[in-house]
Amino acid sequence: MKRTIVLTLALALGVVAGVAKADFVFGTPTNLGVTGNISDIEGSPSISADRLSLYFTRIGSATMSKADIYVTQRASTSDPWGEPVKLGPAVNSSYYDGEPSISSDGLSLYFGSQRPGGYGGADIWVTTRATTSDPWGEAVNLGPTINTEADDTDVCISADGLSLYIDSFREGGHGGIDLWVATRETPSDAWQEPVNLGTAVNGLSGDSAPSISADGRVLFFSDFFSPRSGGQGGGADIWMTMRATVSDLWREPVNLGPAVNSFALDAHPDISTDGSTLYFTSSRPRTVGFSPLWQVSITPVVDFDGNESVDLVDLVMLIDAWGTDDALCDIGPMPWGDGTVDIEDLRVFMTHWEKESMQNPQ
Repeated sequence: MKRTIVLTLALALGVVAGVAKADFVFGTPTNLGVTGNISDIEGSPSISADRLSLYFTRIGSATMSKADIYVTQRASTSDPWGEPVKLGPAVNSSYYDGEPSISSDGLSLYFGSQRPGGYGGADIWVTTRATTSDPWGEAVNLGPTINTEADDTDVCISADGLSLYIDSFREGGHGGIDLWVATRETPSDAWQEPVNLGTAVNGLSGDSAPSISADGRVLFFSDFFSPRSGGQGGGADIWMTMRATVSDLWREPVNLGPAVNSFALDAHPDISTDGSTLYFTSSRPRTVGFSPLWQVSITPVVDFDGNESVDLVDLVMLIDAWGTDDALCDIGPMPWGDGTVDIEDLRVFMTHWEKESMQNPQ
């Protein structure tokens, strides 16, 4: 009966014809093509929910202690990025301002700054606007609950606006710099005291630049300040840790491997809302005139049996796993799944089946 029901759903979604293993894979990193001076230092990308606006930090070669936040935009996800624009004086000061994180509604921008009026050498601030067409308002310090006498700079706001991930040198950590998370009940409530993510995530070497996926199940970060063992070299790598649900503990972090990390410096990851693209900073060679901002695709592996074809055998395997937490067939709606094999996974499966059928018609 289960197979009959799911096969009917598959046909309703449009079965066509003809990949094997599961989980997800990274594509080949590509430069974003954002224009800039070859001597500029740029990084810390933050992509908007619609993937049409990209915020990042730019440090001019003449003023290494001064950084500003810029934004580049595009008309569609298939269009090139436009000329970067520096955000106005409500956001950027005459001091270091960087590491932006844009909220999912595009109305709040969190960032780190060394401007006066804070609680440490660097604090986390936020600027807001009424609509995405309005200018940014005057930046506000997040206060002593979030900021300490230690440096607090890199920040990532969760998709629901209820969790704020930061890196900090504050007391109570396990390395020189650790990853922490502050939560609140509603967007109008005050932030609670940040909690250390623990030794399962934070190593002795130091961890920074967090980026939380929209479903809250995957956390990307980098070992920018002090490389941890097991990396690819080059001074910094990007890592990820997963958890079964937002109520579960984080698992041991894993290195993204040579598909993403190079022998150059690779850091400051930012995951798109749909989980399909990871944006990051890299010092690997680039074309003159293009900034060191890169992206890499993330794709679920749909060829469950490994025969290099998406076919009926894979569909039957998905049907047999229906309603379970089988990681092999849990491929949607995020590339890493959602913990249950269901209609979301069938939708993703059918998309890949149809794509392969078009590429390899009988």
